[in-house]
Amino acid sequence: MLSPGRAPLRLAAALAALVLPVAGCSLLTPGPEPTGLASGDHSPPAGTEGLERFYEQELAWQDCPAGECAGLEVPLDWSAPEGGTIEIAVNRVPAKGEASGSLVANPGGPGGSGVDYAAAADRIVGSSIREHFDVVGFDPRGVQRSEPIDCVSDAGLDAWMGSDPSPDDAAERAAAVEQSADFGRACLETTGELIGHVSTQDVAKDLDVLRSALDDGKLTYLGKSYGTAIGAIYAELFPERVGRMVLDGVFPTDLTGMEAAIGQAKGFDTATRAWAADCVANDCPLGSTQDEVVGSVEGLLQDLDQRPVPVGGGPELTEGWASVGIAQAMYDQGMWSMLTDALVAAEQGDGSALMQLGMMYAGRDSSGAYTSNIMEALPAVSCLDDGVDEDPQEWQQVADEVEAKAPIWGTFLAWEGLVCATWPLEPVDGLGPIEAKGADPVLIVGTTRDPATPYEWAVRLHEQIDNSAMITHEGDGHTAYMRQNDCVDSAVEEYWLTGELPEGDELTCEE
Repeated sequence: MLSPGRAPLRLAAALAALVLPVAGCSLLTPGPEPTGLASGDHSPPAGTEGLERFYEQELAWQDCPAGECAGLEVPLDWSAPEGGTIEIAVNRVPAKGEASGSLVANPGGPGGSGVDYAAAADRIVGSSIREHFDVVGFDPRGVQRSEPIDCVSDAGLDAWMGSDPSPDDAAERAAAVEQSADFGRACLETTGELIGHVSTQDVAKDLDVLRSALDDGKLTYLGKSYGTAIGAIYAELFPERVGRMVLDGVFPTDLTGMEAAIGQAKGFDTATRAWAADCVANDCPLGSTQDEVVGSVEGLLQDLDQRPVPVGGGPELTEGWASVGIAQAMYDQGMWSMLTDALVAAEQGDGSALMQLGMMYAGRDSSGAYTSNIMEALPAVSCLDDGVDEDPQEWQQVADEVEAKAPIWGTFLAWEGLVCATWPLEPVDGLGPIEAKGADPVLIVGTTRDPATPYEWAVRLHEQIDNSAMITHEGDGHTAYMRQNDCVDSAVEEYWLTGELPEGDELTCEE
């Protein structure tokens, strides 16, 4: 069986850093000081040598526009710590009261900025958590401020984002293979040695050095979407250092490429149908039935494949850009009405609103500058974590198999994985099921109609981890905590504050 790369090229596993929820309110009061937070463990993992200077470093905090900033020194190559080093950007927003310790948060991606995420501390965690925890974020290696991967120019990235996501014939398929290979070669040439050391395992090891530098005996953590993969691998590598870990919107580390592509494609199909049904229930201008609405979208994309729509002051609205714009709205049901208006305008020849949705996802501003390198970091991490051995010339078989399982998004997401089939580096070894034997309880959160990280993936990790509990959020959108569901928010925050898990280790929260 052919298998595409672990994560699709233009649809990252998370948008938590880009779509920030409205802050909730909690009346919970803290229990006893969280176990293990008061006294740090500054020793390297057993059986390792040459890591003492990293684990014993102290962070030199400086004032920043939002909180305090510092640089964390880590080995470039964890297998050769005596060699070169890189600096990881860290941000801390101090607790409003007396801190019980640090809560490290990662929004996902791969490629999302934890520094930016932590800077929005008042919107990413509840008031009781802000009172009692320093909120800490870091940009993983290769991301944003931490030796960022930069493969092509902004104009080149425009072309990459706007490229054809559904090649129709042999010539278009050959062009897609060549473009993917060119992109990978550019990443290798411009990034250098770092490109081979941005795996999720590398990031999880950096995270343990950060825990030590924060003087926390155990890691208290919030990982959203791909951030759950970082947390899960951390738990597997350092089970005795796991504190109160919340993994929301799970991206399992043991997925095959085909499982990832089919799972996400089916998730986006489900979300698209939910949006279409909601549109019909509100006098939809795109059709009177769910099937008619979906058909209108598919028809628009087919038209854009043949005739892109000019957008003043920027790239044309192509099928590629439009697909990303539609997907952006699938992550958050609060954007559904905006999507409907944008699609109606595009059908009438005005693609600006739909293009704006696509640029929002890509981190591109109206001047043409990319404020984030997520679109370049995403394939670099994904392809290193889980490469593809199959012949890219046979990629149509992948598209056919995924489309058979997910007819709306299957072709798009299958062809997104082509970049890993042409990636110039071999993948690392070691990703697989997570047991985390000996770790403190891990709290897993899954949303039933999550487009990017299907609910079944949360169940999968819950069944794997030796000691875990689970919250099921019956609802739409990507991830659940701090998305205006008091049931989810209260349970998560009680766990962080007191260590108490849902009764019976299972909780269902309705939308």
